[in-house]
Amino acid sequence: MSGKGSSNWTKIFQDLWPCKNRGMSEDERHARDELATLEALLQAMDRRDEVFQVVDDSETVDEAILRVGQLLGIGAVSSRAVIDLQVRRFTGGQRRAMASRAGELRAILLDRG
Repeated sequence: MSGKGSSNWTKIFQDLWPCKNRGMSEDERHARDELATLEALLQAMDRRDEVFQVVDDSETVDEAILRVGQLLGIGAVSSRAVIDLQVRRFTGGQRRAMASRAGELRAILLDRG
């Protein structure tokens, strides 16, 4: 993946999701948070029919966030990211870009850990 796509995803996560893990460097916390969210998005893309059904069956956005989290076994931040994902991001190219970035983050975290 080119650096451009990677930096776009990184900017999104820097702007939207705070780092919560203590005892780690800021970079490592950010990488772990970004990886968790990317993995949730990839899982949602793989199970899109179920995710769309849960969202369609929900009365409110908050209920959809809760139900998507339960369906995928993810936390509120990752569930919100799934709900906020634009449908245009469900293309094969976007999925490959996210998977590539997740792979980059896994490699970075393995090198540090």
